[in-house]
Amino acid sequence: MSPSTSALVIAFVGIIGTLASALLTQQSANNNKLREIERADQQRREERAYETEQATIEILRACYVALNIAARLYQTALTNYLVAIRSGAVTDEIRTDVEEMRRDHRARHAEAQMLVPDAVLVAAGTVNSHLSNLYGILRRIDIGEPEQGETIELAAEMRRGTWENLSEIRTVMRSDLGIGP
Repeated sequence: MSPSTSALVIAFVGIIGTLASALLTQQSANNNKLREIERADQQRREERAYETEQATIEILRACYVALNIAARLYQTALTNYLVAIRSGAVTDEIRTDVEEMRRDHRARHAEAQMLVPDAVLVAAGTVNSHLSNLYGILRRIDIGEPEQGETIELAAEMRRGTWENLSEIRTVMRSDLGIGP
């Protein structure tokens, strides 16, 4: 190989090396940029997932609070109804209050049926059933048409049992939210 050919080959290799170096540098920069974009996308996905999870928890929490309040207010209205029946002092205002609390509880229970997990739904169903049965007994006693065995004492015993049901649903809801045991 002649010196001019050698110089030409060396120059050619130098040019190819320079071009390859620029190409490799650009490829590396592109890869780094791509990884940076992928990390940013992953972070955005994780943030969205976290925000969605937090929003779901907040929706459940609000549902649980509303259901708990409605059940307790309904139970209180039924207690007032029981006391009024026992003392013979039932008024239209007491009846109206019981009906309003009953409707509100039914609405909150219906909302919960669309949102809550099965464990909470079972506990909510137990509370709803117990309160509804108590209401039925009190209502029939109030209008003077109790079924056999339906007495004010039975209603009073059932009312005491509602506290256990309310405590159970509260425990299940708190557990679902990650609060408590």
